[in-house]
Amino acid sequence: MTVSGRFVALLALGVVPIALLGGEEAAAYAALGGWVLLCLLLGALDLVLAGSPRALAIGRELPARVRLGADAVSELYLTNTGRRAIRGTVRDGWEPSAAAEPTRAAISIPSGERRRMTATLRPWRRGERRVTEVTVRSWGPLHLWARQATLAAPGRIRVLPPFTSRKHLPSRLARLRELDGTTSVMLRGQGTEFDSLREYVRGDDVRSIDWRATARRHDPTGGRGSRVMVRTWRPERDRRVVIVIDTARTSAARVADEPRIDTAFEGALLLAALATRAGDRVDLIAYDRMSRGRVQGASGPELLSRMVDTMAGIEPALIEMDWSAAPAQVSAVTSQRSLVVLLTSIEAPGASRGLLSVLPQLTKKHLVVVASVTDPESLAAAGLRRDREEVYRAAAAERALLDVSRVTAAVQRLGGDVVTGSPEELPPALADRYLALKAAGRL
Repeated sequence: MTVSGRFVALLALGVVPIALLGGEEAAAYAALGGWVLLCLLLGALDLVLAGSPRALAIGRELPARVRLGADAVSELYLTNTGRRAIRGTVRDGWEPSAAAEPTRAAISIPSGERRRMTATLRPWRRGERRVTEVTVRSWGPLHLWARQATLAAPGRIRVLPPFTSRKHLPSRLARLRELDGTTSVMLRGQGTEFDSLREYVRGDDVRSIDWRATARRHDPTGGRGSRVMVRTWRPERDRRVVIVIDTARTSAARVADEPRIDTAFEGALLLAALATRAGDRVDLIAYDRMSRGRVQGASGPELLSRMVDTMAGIEPALIEMDWSAAPAQVSAVTSQRSLVVLLTSIEAPGASRGLLSVLPQLTKKHLVVVASVTDPESLAAAGLRRDREEVYRAAAAERALLDVSRVTAAVQRLGGDVVTGSPEELPPALADRYLALKAAGRL
């Protein structure tokens, strides 16, 4: 039960008899007592005449998934199964991170009828956004007292990574088609997989001539003579790409107002979308000291769907990354030579010792690329030296950039490759490195 401001104001009117009666103290208190009793009787009558909120049958309709930054519509259906009309307020108890608007609505539901309450969800965090209860307040006809009940109405919506880096996909797919030779723009140089035979034209590499095919095409009776045939090549398909995302404590740091792990997700999604279109097989591992998520055996649209669904529920763990188990995690996915992409942080040499210690095991068998986010504010601060404070900030920024350079050089000495960039630049830079490896015939 709850009371309204109207009831409080009605009680406050009880001071009027005291002011009018003045010195007649006994009469004034008697009048005040009678007035309070009257207010209580009116409130009790109002409460009896109010419809019971527990007579409401509640249903809910929600989309199963929504991308971070997109809108979703939540529909709440309220059916009055009682004998009295319910007039009051409904509050839908969504988590704050779901950003539901509105969360409260005035209702008037006659007996036997149903009403719909619509709210727009604009979640600002990944993962499961849940609602468990609905609170209903039903007022009587005088709007003095109300019945209130909290009813179970569970629901949830899965908030997926936004995949904003997909805007870079069309341009990278065009470059991929150039590598495959399916557009009018042809790139010189050989791939690693035989594609077809064609006649020799001036400018072709003589090493591409297929003498057996040339001999088969020789027709001494037709008067046409010998036609020289050359092989054409394309980048090899059906390669393995294994993406390992570091979900340990360093992935929780925010760079340019975005967690490192979210940038890693963007880079992994863009690379996976590009690689699967190239015909390569992509596997995903999210790991710190235990597996937080894994996607294997998927391709095409199913691959991205499973990846975003797996990524949605992954949050950084405030523990150190166990790099010693990384080779075993990769070996559990594939035993053939693959491109292994490690999405982690390489800013501090001390924190990168574990990574550097296992790189020789990985580079011995696989082609390894280490991708890391760099802070654009550090780059900007390194160039500002107008006063004492900026000089100190520049020194700290230079030290941070020097640490990144040292770890990068160490990774390269151990046979790995490094891709760095701001949260906006890292996903396309990683995709470009993949295309460069394809063009060079290394993948």
